[in-house]
This record gives sequence, structure tokens and C-alpha cells, in this order.
Amino acid sequence: MFQLASIPTTPPRHTEKEDIKKKTADLVERIGVLQDKLFAQKKYSLLVIFQGMDASGKDGAVRNVFKECHPAGIQVISFKKPTEEENAHDFLWRIHRHVPAKGMIHIFNRSHYEEVLIQRVHEWVDEKMIDQRFEAINAFESLLQTHGNTILCKFFLHISYEQQALELQERIDAPEKRWKHRDGDWTERGAWNKYMFCYEEAIQRTQAPWTIVPVDERWYRDYVIANTICTQLEQLGLQYPDISHT
Repeated sequence: MFQLASIPTTPPRHTEKEDIKKKTADLVERIGVLQDKLFAQKKYSLLVIFQGMDASGKDGAVRNVFKECHPAGIQVISFKKPTEEENAHDFLWRIHRHVPAKGMIHIFNRSHYEEVLIQRVHEWVDEKMIDQRFEAINAFESLLQTHGNTILCKFFLHISYEQQALELQERIDAPEKRWKHRDGDWTERGAWNKYMFCYEEAIQRTQAPWTIVPVDERWYRDYVIANTICTQLEQLGLQYPDISHT
């Protein structure tokens, strides 16, 4: 049976930090080149989803991996607590409004998966509703891939219980990070085992595959994400369009 506890949150043994950081820099630069072609060609789009426990490094991953991308072709959407207007619609309404048009890269910092994670952990919805939401998520992601020419990259940022405590404490101790501190993060930490179960279910019950990223060492996190995204974009055979003769 699949369990996140059996998957390392640290880099493989004998991984050379400086070598990996150099490879990451090359990958990040290559992503910038590929994004330029993606934006010019306007044939495909890329949707990147980051999910993970508090302090797993979602913001840092966005900042480091996509720093060579042109701002015109990329957008980051952070999903917070639904607004009154969003709650008046189905749970995917606010998500679908932000999927990328052809040529664009959109990054979801948290996503529709919150509806089968925090909602389930706190038992705000029953299991019948959770089943229905998983069906809807699979249909939604299939729609994006088959009819929207959207490449879907889903990342679970896998942090250890011990490392999360260090990261959360740093938000208290480090003046430049105190703006990130929320008492609620420590409260949610108390439901760690429930969250792990719900993440395991989300990873197993959705059809579009996930990449599980070890994030205790942030330099290795960036490498895994950059390598995955670069590989996906390379497979598209992106090209600059020819001059149009109209």
C-alpha cells in the first residue's frame, strides 16, 4: 500500500549539492527559452500545481524555477479561502477561470485539491461528497489535457514532520520571514497524520500523475521540479512560428 512515510524527503545518498545546483541553473535557463517558444507558438499551455504542507516551499519553488521566464507569459495564482461569490458556485468554478490559455504557463499555489484535503481533514464535507469531487477532478483534468492542449504538472512537496517544525519556527525567529507566520499553521500541524492520509488518497485516486518532490533540502527540490518541467516542455517539440504571409 502506498504511504508517503516510506518515501524519502531528502536527496538520494551521494548526491553532490554543487553539481545539482549547476544542473538546476542550466534547467532553469532552458525553461526560459522553452517558455518563450511556448508563448510565441500558442499551441500548448502548461498548468503547474503545487500542493504541500505549510512551509514545504511552494513560494520558493515558484521563485527559483521560473525566474528566467518572461512575465508576459506566466501567471501565479494563489488560492485562499473561497470568497462568498466563489462559494455560490461549484467548487471548480473558481479554478476553471484561471486555467492557462494556449501559450501561457499558469502556476497554482494550492489548487482544487484543497477541496479533498483541508475539507476532508476537518470533516466539513462527507465521504460521499469527497468521492464526487474526485470524479469531478479527474474529469476536469482530462478535459484540460484532451481539449485544451494543456500539459499538467502536479507536484506534491514532500517535507518531513521534523523539517516543517524548523521552517515554521524560522518564520518566528527570522525578521524577514515573520510576515509569513500564522498561528493556524501550527494548529494544522496537529492534524499531520490526517493530512498525510488525504494526500495519499489524492495522489492515488486522480489519474493525471503526480511528482513527489523531496523538499527538506531546497536546492534538491528546485532540481526535481525544474527537471520535470523541462522534460515535459522538451517533448512538445516547440518551435517559433514562421512569418505569416497573409
